[in-house]
Amino acid sequence: MQTFHSHGKLLITGEYVVLDGATALALPTKYGQTLKVELADKPGISWTSIDHEGKTWFEKTFSKAELTSSEAIDQEVGKIEKRLLSVLRIAIIANPDMLSKEEGYKVTTETDFPLDWGLGTSSTLIANVAKWFNIDAYKLLEKTFGGSGYDVAVAMQDHPITYELSGEHRSVLATSFNPTFKDKIFFVYLNQKQNSRESIAHYKKQDKQTLLKAVEKISSITHQVITCTDISEFNLLLEIHENVISQLINLPKIKTQLFQDYQGTVKSLGGWGGDFVMATGGEKEKEYFRSKGYDTIIPYSEMIL
Repeated sequence: MQTFHSHGKLLITGEYVVLDGATALALPTKYGQTLKVELADKPGISWTSIDHEGKTWFEKTFSKAELTSSEAIDQEVGKIEKRLLSVLRIAIIANPDMLSKEEGYKVTTETDFPLDWGLGTSSTLIANVAKWFNIDAYKLLEKTFGGSGYDVAVAMQDHPITYELSGEHRSVLATSFNPTFKDKIFFVYLNQKQNSRESIAHYKKQDKQTLLKAVEKISSITHQVITCTDISEFNLLLEIHENVISQLINLPKIKTQLFQDYQGTVKSLGGWGGDFVMATGGEKEKEYFRSKGYDTIIPYSEMIL
């Protein structure tokens, strides 16, 4: 049996503008996804996906003909099956030797976090499949889900990184982000999804000069966040970051929307409007979120690798 593991991710700085060259800070989580591969007697791939409670949430056997076909995937095929089949087809094109033998594979994926947490079910899958097929994970991502690629970069690292795109070139650098005040940082799951199309559309309407200034500002904030040793300064940097992104995507800050009376700082992570936010404070501040019905509160030390 072969076993591959990739980490979940949280984008601490640089959301949206990472696509236009901003330096972003991304952290791998202790949560992740494992992919186990065994040889099978029959050609093809038998796939089973198991969630954090040990329950099977997806199961499908793909024939060799399905996996190697160049025909469009049937529109009646379910969303999850269609995406997985697309990933496997692209991987096989990149390394056809993997499916050239008479035997096939029995594959099991195990995710140790709830699928709706947004920690990277897709990016950990891409990273694991790329490791299994011994192919370029970024090219696999580009031809399937798309995106900046920071999440795949984090999935394959076991330390904080800065991530920067410049055309087709990407810079992935290890960084020593380890704040002395990390016991005052925690993550709150909002348990809500928001359609981000409008905010992305508004972002794309920005002129080049506006984007350039925002990219420079966010990149500067990223480097200051990494070297920051004082939580008051950290809070101020996060507030400035929220203001810059709020103007770019024409959405109110999450604190303005939901937590106006909160005494600490609240920052959106990744796409605004859902999944986790990062907050600063102590036990009293955590109780504030609990009193509002947000029960999934994870301290920095339990979330970040």
